[in-house]
Amino acid sequence: MSEINANGALSADPSARYYVRDHHPENGTLLGFWIYLMSDCLLFAGLFAAYAVLGRNYAGGPSGAELFDLPTVALNTAFLLLSSITYGFAMIASQRKNLKATIVWLLITGAFGLCFLYLELDEFLHLIHEGAGPQRSAFLSSFFALVGTHGLHVTFGSIWLVTLCFQLAKHGLTPENNRRLMCLSMFWHFLDVIWIGVFTFVYLMGVLP
Repeated sequence: MSEINANGALSADPSARYYVRDHHPENGTLLGFWIYLMSDCLLFAGLFAAYAVLGRNYAGGPSGAELFDLPTVALNTAFLLLSSITYGFAMIASQRKNLKATIVWLLITGAFGLCFLYLELDEFLHLIHEGAGPQRSAFLSSFFALVGTHGLHVTFGSIWLVTLCFQLAKHGLTPENNRRLMCLSMFWHFLDVIWIGVFTFVYLMGVLP
């Protein structure tokens, strides 16, 4: 390997070695994840815009006022908002270096997420059984696209959460795992914010005449 000698010239020295102390740039992962979240914002902005345009095109089919069960949707919303609170407790436990409490709070968060997904899937199956599938009208197509995309994100987030629990159990609260906890925290809270928009814009406004 070549090195620079005292005269400024390159000289070949097979014993020369170059070591990099840290290959990971400081805050590089968080910056990259913020960029990803911004791209996800554009995705959901497009889906919200499509629903705003198509949300009243019923094609002679049922409207949101006829289909939506607000008490069930409110319960679903509570599950997701509670999961955000429990994730906050997991972050507090990780900052206190309490590994066991961190994993427990993450598992509780995952349980709330699974409850949310169960109710959402049950709603989709009920609508399809009633003949109100995504092919029925433009309103239902945009509804399934928006709500279903959010549900897929919650599914992937839940898988990520379970994977992170295994990593924490095996390696502990290492700097790498703390960084992953922070990224998942941003992702999970982002999904909460999106769902508040869905609940307000799709469900609450959808039951209005």
